[in-house]
Amino acid sequence: MTLQFYLARRFAWTFATVLGIFGGLIFLTDMVEQVRRYDRVSISLGEAAGLAALNAPQTLHLILPLLMIIATVTLFLRLARTSELVVIRAAGRSAIRSLGAPLLVAFLIGLTVTVALNPIIAATTERYNQIVSELLYGAASTLSLGPEGLWLRQAAEGGQIVIHATGAASEGSKLDDVTFLFFADAGTPTARIEAAAATLTPGEWQLSDVKRWTIDPGRNPETTAEVLPRLALPTDLTPDQLLEGVARPETIAIWDLPAFIQKLETAGFSARAYRVWFHMELASPLFLAAMVLIGAGFTMRHTRFGKTGLMVLLAILIGFGMFFMKSFAQILGDTGKIPVLLAAWAPPVAGILLSLGLLLHTEDG
Repeated sequence: MTLQFYLARRFAWTFATVLGIFGGLIFLTDMVEQVRRYDRVSISLGEAAGLAALNAPQTLHLILPLLMIIATVTLFLRLARTSELVVIRAAGRSAIRSLGAPLLVAFLIGLTVTVALNPIIAATTERYNQIVSELLYGAASTLSLGPEGLWLRQAAEGGQIVIHATGAASEGSKLDDVTFLFFADAGTPTARIEAAAATLTPGEWQLSDVKRWTIDPGRNPETTAEVLPRLALPTDLTPDQLLEGVARPETIAIWDLPAFIQKLETAGFSARAYRVWFHMELASPLFLAAMVLIGAGFTMRHTRFGKTGLMVLLAILIGFGMFFMKSFAQILGDTGKIPVLLAAWAPPVAGILLSLGLLLHTEDG
């Protein structure tokens, strides 16, 4: 038990050191990038540092598996150079039994990130995206979902347009039972349009079965209401911009994702990407454990055997390969090429089985 605590403490300290080093590098690099990216709006150094601080948690969360394999390689290289691995083997401990403590630490780190830190990462990412949207585009169109349908706000000449629909189809390009509310810059309503359906085409909304009211102070809007079979409203929205108005998966806390997925599907949008993200977050502790096994499989050996540099290179390359395989599986899952569960759980399970096979082969040798 004392040995397990020792290995767990060494691994946790090594991971914390690697995390701190890469966190500092990412923060400084991103701060310089923020200054370069927003040179047109002339943000201050403090604002650039704030943006970099908001973006750093998301970046670290993305590369967490790579940091895990680097920490694993660093730990076992140190143990090998001090001959501690030889002592552990001489005490009758096999490689797989010695990996119990680092695996547990990696799994607990993944569990903590998923359960406790995920909402914080989602909040900082959402805030970062809001600030970037304001800096680049001003008041961007926003979309929200609720039990009564979807609400969309878009900029218009001389004011804003608020759009409400009970449902959507074709990824939001077609809305059902639509209401357009026109507001002046001062916030006063100027017009209202109701339509049975609205289809988003390049440059305009195509409305069918339309009724339009003009709102003037002191006049009954119903007396000037118009009923039209069709009406075209100009817009600068595109289907892609409409979908961007929906919160991205990484900006939603894992605890809120199931309810958001249900609301998204009720509104007529595809929630496949959100389901893939949800299951990948649940599988992340297993993926971190797989990274520990991969790193240990190549570096849990004495330095007198030689080819240490080659083994480290192979461990890093295979770790990067697993990382990109996970990203590729996520893309396939998002596009519907493979099932959601396969996209999320196949990479960590494959990594664990392959690395266990390597470790068992090494032990047998």
